[in-house]
Amino acid sequence: MVEFETQPQVRPDQSWHSHLVATVTLGIPLAGAQLAQMAINTTDLLLLGRLSASDLAAGVLATQVFFIVYIFGAGFTNAVMPVAAHAHGRGDATLVRRSVRMGLWVVFIYSAVMVVPLHFTEALLLLAGQKPQIAALSGDYMRIAEWALFPGLGVMALRAFFTAIGRAQIILWAMIGGTLANLVVGYAFIFGELGAPALGIRGAAVGSLGTNTIIFVLLALVAGKARAYRAYALFTRMWRADWPVFAEVLRLGFPVATTIIAEVGLFTMSSLMMGWLGTVALAAHGIVLQITAIAFMVPLGLSQAATVRVGQAHGSGDRQALARAAGAVVALGVVVSLAGAALFWLVPKWLIGLFLDENDPLSGRVLAAAVPFLAVAACFQLADCMQVLGAGLLRGLRDTRVPMMLALFSYWIVGMPMAYILAFKLDYGGVGVWLGLAGGLVTAAILATWRFQHREALGLV
Repeated sequence: MVEFETQPQVRPDQSWHSHLVATVTLGIPLAGAQLAQMAINTTDLLLLGRLSASDLAAGVLATQVFFIVYIFGAGFTNAVMPVAAHAHGRGDATLVRRSVRMGLWVVFIYSAVMVVPLHFTEALLLLAGQKPQIAALSGDYMRIAEWALFPGLGVMALRAFFTAIGRAQIILWAMIGGTLANLVVGYAFIFGELGAPALGIRGAAVGSLGTNTIIFVLLALVAGKARAYRAYALFTRMWRADWPVFAEVLRLGFPVATTIIAEVGLFTMSSLMMGWLGTVALAAHGIVLQITAIAFMVPLGLSQAATVRVGQAHGSGDRQALARAAGAVVALGVVVSLAGAALFWLVPKWLIGLFLDENDPLSGRVLAAAVPFLAVAACFQLADCMQVLGAGLLRGLRDTRVPMMLALFSYWIVGMPMAYILAFKLDYGGVGVWLGLAGGLVTAAILATWRFQHREALGLV
């Protein structure tokens, strides 16, 4: 089994100011990379919203199905980072190479397996009760986009490599470039501009596939050819297995992947329930879901920073640094979440209108349906931030199995039944679905925060 002992670090300045500065310095590029990656999907929905409400609704379903498969696979790349970071810290370039190589093995094998069910997205959506027209459009999208799973997860494995060796800025710039490329390619192939054929919703899939492939190839070239990384020989003997490291990636990655999928699955099921309420409700839900997902990227970046900062303090045995690192990231998270909630409350129609074509006859109905959804989302921004920060803090303590169970309970025992009952039994409709989402997030935030606060009594430190 691969060991994960963090080297002791001495931090002479334990002031709150120093901890806030360190958290911001680490969190900004991580949050920026998350925002840039999310912008690729947002670009597709912005363009599809100007095609038609039906294409937008189909795009919402297809991208949600793809995302739930993608994000589970991405959970395994989270196991690459601690292995590679520890090896880098002690100058073991060989173990860095092996951990990244086995991470790529895991995600490529996973992609080869999951591309099969993705190919039958249309049939699966019909079984889930979706309208035939919407299911058919979603299937058209997925039969192209499914192949983006390979380069997309490859990007995540390489992202773990660059982050572990302290070069996260490379990922940030790669994601920004990918967003711009996706906008140009997607626009060209959706609407038939710049000499490209007009493929409609399939054009968005072409853009996503092309963009992920370009990003992966560029990162692979940098990692494999740039002078600064030649010592790692990252792609040397890629065919050679290292089964102990392969097993460790699976062992560490599965609880993280399951925790992520528990939350993502809740939102994906909410999209299916919205589909039962009709095209307008689904389109409105997709817009608000995308807006909240964008806002969520900043707390997610802070959560990753929390894992690193708390992990360093925990490894050095410095309990004061651990407590202050946690306090700093929570304080920043509260400010960020309240700012996001205020934005949702103050300019909801403007935010929603960015995704709509005023000439579409359904736009007015979609806007009216989306405004109350965004109001509910504003109310749970703090809870959403606290649950992801709690998960990040606990991962810094290498506590992943119990948080996985807490997440499953919060989202699937509390959130999902609550959404269904409020929406369909008590006739709250789409607002009921969003209230159920809020219930799951609040429960997760309370449980994760409680566990971290009682870390000493629970023997986590």
